[in-house]
Amino acid sequence: MTSAADRLAAVQADIRSAEAEYDRNDGSVTLIAVSKTFDAEDIHPVLDAGQRVFGENRVQEAMGKWPGLRSEYEGIELHLIGPLQSNKAKEAVATFDVIHTVDRPKIAKALKAEMDKQGRALPCFIQVNTGEEPQKAGIPPKEVDDFIRECREETGLSIVGLMCIPPVDEAPGEHFALLEKIAKRNGLDQLSMGMSSDYHTAIGFGATCVRVGSAIFGARDYG
Repeated sequence: MTSAADRLAAVQADIRSAEAEYDRNDGSVTLIAVSKTFDAEDIHPVLDAGQRVFGENRVQEAMGKWPGLRSEYEGIELHLIGPLQSNKAKEAVATFDVIHTVDRPKIAKALKAEMDKQGRALPCFIQVNTGEEPQKAGIPPKEVDDFIRECREETGLSIVGLMCIPPVDEAPGEHFALLEKIAKRNGLDQLSMGMSSDYHTAIGFGATCVRVGSAIFGARDYG
């Protein structure tokens, strides 16, 4: 049975391979190891192997395990990749270094207010619901341009890129291509897209961040 460190090394090698295959610069893709549902003891081997960029879906879960891990390891960068409620904005700004799921004005304003209070200016991604799925978070593609402008000019957030989660029953490439197109026309050069099953494809469409969990940590027990 392979270890988490072995699986991490395999994913890192595959990312470097995809960079070469798609004529991307070496190191142009950041691996976000998605540690949601895993305890600190599961994360230790991945940290020991040198990984420092991690993603979590829930603010409360992250608050429970990452302060201790930060005290043990230097250089950790924590990304919020799950839906955010406005009443968790204070904790999110205090806990995370990057926010990937800005998807409505209320969240944008709550985040900016908390950043101002805490003296932090976190880079943010706008989550786009490329499949326009009613059960999924994210702003519809037709509304993204106006929302980017609002976040930048009116709210004052630092919008660095876009994020998406394609529908599970559709080819992801068309959704990655759509996100890349929206980003280009808005002068954004960071794309958070691609997970364990499709990150190689995402790199071909310009992903700068891939969010990989089960391929590193193993199957999740949602208990």
